[in-house]
Amino acid sequence: MTAKMIHSMIRVLDEKRAVSFYEKAFGLKVADRYDFDSFTLVYMKNDQSHFELELTINKDRSESYNHGEGYGHLAFIVDDLATEHSRLTSLGFEPKDIKKIEHQGQALGEFFFITDPDGYQIEVLKKAGRFE
Repeated sequence: MTAKMIHSMIRVLDEKRAVSFYEKAFGLKVADRYDFDSFTLVYMKNDQSHFELELTINKDRSESYNHGEGYGHLAFIVDDLATEHSRLTSLGFEPKDIKKIEHQGQALGEFFFITDPDGYQIEVLKKAGRFE
């Protein structure tokens, strides 16, 4: 069997706020939107990948979601990490400091984290090596 990963889903409280964040921060656009009686599904992507982010908005929800202990993060790669960090800072998104990670004395990657409006952690990595 060959499986193809197609999307990851997160639950968000405010559709407009979440869509705006992912458009401004990562250039994602709404690919599809499906409105149901009790929830809405919004699929977002950009030209860099066929992988989509699915936003689920439960209409009866008024409190932020608890991410629990199991959620890790989403990740994006960019060509110029410092420029992207500056751009996101100028948009008021408050990215964390740029860090480097090594494994057995070898550079593995450079990255920073940013938090979306619903508290989800997003890793932004420099496009290089393992992260292409």
